Amino acid sequence: MNLSNYIDYTFLKPTATERDIINVCKIAKAHNYFSVCINGCYVKIAKQLLKNTNLKVCTVVGFPFGASSTESKIAEAKNAVEDGADEIDMVINLGYLKSRNYVSVLRDIADVKRAIGDVTLKVIIEISELNKNEIVKACEIAVDANADFVKTSTGFASGGATFTAVKIMKKTVKNNAKIKASGGIADFESAVKYLESGADRIGTSKILKPESDTLQKRNSKIYRRYMETSEKSEVSLDVLKDIKVKF
Repeated sequence: MNLSNYIDYTFLKPTATERDIINVCKIAKAHNYFSVCINGCYVKIAKQLLKNTNLKVCTVVGFPFGASSTESKIAEAKNAVEDGADEIDMVINLGYLKSRNYVSVLRDIADVKRAIGDVTLKVIIEISELNKNEIVKACEIAVDANADFVKTSTGFASGGATFTAVKIMKKTVKNNAKIKASGGIADFESAVKYLESGADRIGTSKILKPESDTLQKRNSKIYRRYMETSEKSEVSLDVLKDIKVKF
């Protein structure tokens, strides 16, 4: 399968230079990715570099800890949109969530979403810091706050995306929000498996290529069969195993 339309090509290092951003945009254009995901100070540059292309510009808010005030997140998000950002990846307030202050978590997300209107909002829930019940609760709140996506990780915590967490997230949000798997996804095979697990977008700083054309064709068949089956009913892990064996 062609992963290009699923990739947010990401470069969020605090040491990122203008030359790095130029290179990120160049690579994203060459591979026809969905978007570039960069720090807010470079949104204007990226928007100019990607002019006359279909690539989106994504940036982060409240990054990487999510502990800034809602007011500062709103200001950061609005400024990014004014600079040309098409999508906002916002970090959830983990302290509020751990405190079970769910009303404040909801307001934090809802107020940012309200401030940016139709611009896509992805809520980073940082799965490595949460147990299963907290992952479920974070996803439920994000849906209630009208977020467009829930996202696994910042890439700056103790761990990144996992297949188990993506499946839990998908089961929770159903069709009410999309899922972005991000953090530690470094090869083509893993990216395909995340899509099979329920992800709609992949965040990565790596160029993901299949080991061979044969492997790419095989995975295309697997994914098409998976999507055809999932449209009819919820696919179990056993069904996915059967599909893989056939191809």
